[in-house]
Amino acid sequence: MAKPFVFALVCDVLGAQNVRRRLGVNATGLPFNSLAAVELGPDGRTNPLVNAGAIAIASLAPGDTHEARWTFLHEGPLRVRRPSADARRGGLRVGLGHQPPQPRAGRPTGELPVGCEPTQAVDLYTRQSCLRVTAVDLATMGATLANGGIRPGSTDRVVDTAVCHFALAVMATAGLYESSGDWLYDVGVPGKSGIGGGIVVVSPGKGALATFAPPLDGFGNSIRGQLAARYLSHRLGLTLFASEPTP
Repeated sequence: MAKPFVFALVCDVLGAQNVRRRLGVNATGLPFNSLAAVELGPDGRTNPLVNAGAIAIASLAPGDTHEARWTFLHEGPLRVRRPSADARRGGLRVGLGHQPPQPRAGRPTGELPVGCEPTQAVDLYTRQSCLRVTAVDLATMGATLANGGIRPGSTDRVVDTAVCHFALAVMATAGLYESSGDWLYDVGVPGKSGIGGGIVVVSPGKGALATFAPPLDGFGNSIRGQLAARYLSHRLGLTLFASEPTP
């Protein structure tokens, strides 16, 4: 679920059009860990929300060393801070921790347009996939994209407003993998799922919500998270595709 946020941060540094030329943005129509998507895509390009594209995106993180690139990824998405006991005593802590890499992290091979040594690119991607967040963190991250790149409740700009457009566009087209079309049909807003059972939902200009609820469907998306998102999208009027006649 870090994928769209890392994409936004890298686009903010390198430029969204440059990233699109190198990595592609079209949905593959194939599973998130498909090798065929790399083999069939022009010059190995896929999109930043499947594993192969996300590995390539992570490799483009700025930094002169491997650890400098990891620091950028670790501190980036999207500079979420949440209150803690320390905060109540007058301090703040970063709300993103790191847990050991899990064996489920995807490691596709093939010709990827990576920006650093391939094994380092896979390491960066695996570590970013293991960032520990809460549903509140995810909702805040999503709301930053909904709010034109400014973190809610602050004046802190995290990414440029134009970058939010591009991140939300790829979330809309590929955020729920092969079922992204059904997601837009039912929910009508950009979203991103994770194989752990989380979903983040973003309604541009309105806000964001996040859920964590295993089990998953056959596409790797939370079943209850999708139901909750569909209900709230219609109940709160979040969908992008609402159409009513002019009075």
